[in-house]
Amino acid sequence: MSWIAAIILAIIEGLTEFLPISSTGHMIIASAFMGINNDNFTKIFEVNIQFGAILSVVVLYWKRFFQSVDFYFKLIVAVIPAVVFGLLLGDWIDAALEKVWVIALNLLIGGIILLFIDKWFHQNEESLEKEKEVSYFHSFIIGLFQCLAMVFPGLSRSAATIIGGLAQKFSRLQAAEFSFFLAVPTMFLASAYKLLKSYKTITVEQWQLLALGNIVAFFVAMIAIRFFIGLLSKYGFKWFGYYRIVVGLTLLILLAIGIDIKL
Repeated sequence: MSWIAAIILAIIEGLTEFLPISSTGHMIIASAFMGINNDNFTKIFEVNIQFGAILSVVVLYWKRFFQSVDFYFKLIVAVIPAVVFGLLLGDWIDAALEKVWVIALNLLIGGIILLFIDKWFHQNEESLEKEKEVSYFHSFIIGLFQCLAMVFPGLSRSAATIIGGLAQKFSRLQAAEFSFFLAVPTMFLASAYKLLKSYKTITVEQWQLLALGNIVAFFVAMIAIRFFIGLLSKYGFKWFGYYRIVVGLTLLILLAIGIDIKL
């Protein structure tokens, strides 16, 4: 992997991790087009630069993130389903991530769903006078929604958890922010696990690429989160839905006309 490729992937990670458009799908597709998708280090890199992105959440929301021990227990409850699913279905998930048509189809389906989300849950915005208390039950249900993104690559972890929050009658803003918070333990565990399995194979230059990728992802993610919150508050989810539909259809058309996109 070149330094330019590392920067491009880190920018994509920072931009897409917290938006409901599938960061994994975008990075896998970008890696395929850059011809580095079969490189084992690329797979390590795509997972571990998530650490830089989640650090941006801690920095932006540090007053709320370091609020109480009870809050951390709720995050642990929410992340348990993903840990269980990851251990049970790890090989199946890895296999699904290597199929372009699966990612494209889930981008498309997820985009269509986002077109209707604001209509389905509009009563959440109208009925809530103040922020709703997040219970352990709410946390667990949102954690189950997060597993959908693992089973259906391209669906988007962010989209799944936000929809899970909306289904628990949270406002769009509160659902999005809890999704940000849940990303911290989820992606930290995924990054740490991947690094623990692979650190012996990483060269000095590759460690430097990882450091650069995390730094870039950190700063880009800070900007992306602010952008997302502003756009979400003003316009809702429909524009993200349109974007996903365009990307999903484009990929399916490329595959249909015989362009080989290998992952």
